[in-house]
This record gives sequence, structure tokens and C-alpha cells, in this order.
Amino acid sequence: MAVKAYVLVETEVAKTTEVVVALKELGAEIKSIDSVTGPYDIIGVIEVENIDKIEPVIDKIHAVAGVHRTVTCVAV
Repeated sequence: MAVKAYVLVETEVAKTTEVVVALKELGAEIKSIDSVTGPYDIIGVIEVENIDKIEPVIDKIHAVAGVHRTVTCVAV
């Protein structure tokens, strides 16, 4: 059964556009990426085969230059 998670991303100042572009290129597990207003700069939706596959995707997100911090919310 597929697992969906929302990833809330804070970026470094003036890096949001660059981070959005980089996140869109990370792979098929990332279903959508949107710039938003509020305490977070980006909200992404990821979908993986099982819960164990979330961490490798989050690791890829953390490796993107300009990503400051993330919060992952797994859909139930």
C-alpha cells in the first residue's frame, strides 16, 4: 500500500525558487512541490511504496542546497 507524506520545507533566505527547481528534479516519489506563504516556504507531497522508503527521499531533500529544515507529516 502506498504511503503519502507532506513535507514542509523552510529554505535559506532568497533560496526558495532555487530549492523548488531542485526538488522537482529529485525523482518520481515527489508528486508535487508548491511555494507557499506562512511559516514554511515550500510544501511537497511525496508518495512511496511503504513507510521505510520515506527516509531516503527526505535525505535527498535535506541534501538540496538552500534547504534549512523540514517537517514530514505522514498521511493516515
